[in-house]
Amino acid sequence: MTDQIALPFVWPADEDERDFIVSEANSTAVRHLEHWSLWPVMATVLTGPRKSGRSLLGRIFAAKTGGRFVDNADTQDEEKLFHAWNAAQADHKPLLLAADLPSAKWRIKLPDLRSRLLASPHVAIEQPDFPLMLGLVEKLLHIRGLAVRPEVVRYVASRIERSYVGIGRIVDALDEAALARRRPITMAVAREALAAIGVTEDTYRLL
Repeated sequence: MTDQIALPFVWPADEDERDFIVSEANSTAVRHLEHWSLWPVMATVLTGPRKSGRSLLGRIFAAKTGGRFVDNADTQDEEKLFHAWNAAQADHKPLLLAADLPSAKWRIKLPDLRSRLLASPHVAIEQPDFPLMLGLVEKLLHIRGLAVRPEVVRYVASRIERSYVGIGRIVDALDEAALARRRPITMAVAREALAAIGVTEDTYRLL
């Protein structure tokens, strides 16, 4: 008989898991992974932009469930993916496959693998919303040992492009500007960092 009881795990728990910030941009994917026992098959395809935290999320998922995580799955050996998918069903241990695009857009040569992947659920991490951008900018600066006031974080986050790549660019620029000036990241340093990546003072992308 198919198990119809969701088995959510505590989210998050230890230090590495606290590095994953949940917002509307990724909450659908997080909820889907929490309730893996209700999946129609024991496999899911997770997509998301690079630097979106999908690899961290996949590792957390595998550690919590005892399942398997395969990153960049669209580039992996098809025979191995085929056997991994079948093993997940036989062992009732979830398989999470991460890629840039849904499996329908992969170039799959094995018909049996294609049919199995198309039968698997797909969830996506979206480009960051503003709360996630604030959290990520602050977190990445903290990792580099840089303390920044909330109003400065909000100032830069509201002006950069709405992408994980954009977040990485401004964090690099802030780090370089602070190092060059040998002082904390003030609003003046933030303006210099924005200018270094081509963002002018009057640019305001997000509220």
